[in-house]
Amino acid sequence: LFDAVITVDPHLHRIDRLEQAIPVPQAVVLSGAEPLADLIAQRRPNAFLVGPDGESAQWIAQAATRHGFDHAVCTKVRHGDRHVAIELPALNAQGRAVVLLDDMASTGRTLALAARLLLQAGAASVDVAVTHALFAGNALQVLHEAGVGEVWSTDCIPHPSNAVAMAGPLAAAVQSVLRG
Repeated sequence: LFDAVITVDPHLHRIDRLEQAIPVPQAVVLSGAEPLADLIAQRRPNAFLVGPDGESAQWIAQAATRHGFDHAVCTKVRHGDRHVAIELPALNAQGRAVVLLDDMASTGRTLALAARLLLQAGAASVDVAVTHALFAGNALQVLHEAGVGEVWSTDCIPHPSNAVAMAGPLAAAVQSVLRG
């Protein structure tokens, strides 16, 4: 009953493209990675971007390319909804301002675990940037207890951490769809 779908960082796991899940003439996928990268460049120049798991690699690559950030991606092994193990990649975080970047955060436990490991590896600071700030329950508390400083998100989901507006990119996408 519709001709187009516009979304921001859909959480696609077992498919490559949105069109595989929603077969419409126009399936437009926007990303919060680049606008978040712009914010990171302002707040943490020369940041070291780290993805908490392999699924974050696409957003890390987009953000890193935009501003020439050094970047790496952790390996995550899930043992259940709330039990994960993280392995840091070969990296030198010593004295670096690290920003963990991902598409979404719900319980915050994966990001918290990665933050602890990065701080143990010598990171000067660890901040978090996510597109979708679900932050269920005490997720923000979990992050801060793990040593995370700032938490930034897009305004795709209203939350006190919202620091990046997506109205501009969404409006441009709507205009593009309407122009055909």
